[in-house]
Amino acid sequence: MPTFKNLYILIAEDDMDDAEIILQSFEAHPAFAKIEIVDNGKALLESLKNNPEKPDVILTDINMPIVNGMEALFEINTHETLREIPAFVYSTAINPIYEAQCKVLGTKGYLIKPADLDEFYKIPEKILQILEA
Repeated sequence: MPTFKNLYILIAEDDMDDAEIILQSFEAHPAFAKIEIVDNGKALLESLKNNPEKPDVILTDINMPIVNGMEALFEINTHETLREIPAFVYSTAINPIYEAQCKVLGTKGYLIKPADLDEFYKIPEKILQILEA
């Protein structure tokens, strides 16, 4: 089982409050050394294409302006190198159709955004558990 450390995660989240909480949850986890947050799928794609340093993990919300998470995942999945980056979705939408579409697009996990603030701090560990499986 691999051990993950010094990970770089790129997060797409348009809600400022959720972005602050998710940032804090990853900053508090010792496996994640670099956390970058963008506010929509277009910015996610631009960061992936223009930044020479590729993230170790992508986490995206679904419902965002300009380019939503599903559209961004579709484009990521069409790029030979970008589709190799483990991608996760987290959303308030408990929708089996979204979850099935995300699997088709190659995501590693579909996480539900927690209602409880403390539960946000479990998201980094959930991602690591999936990566280690």
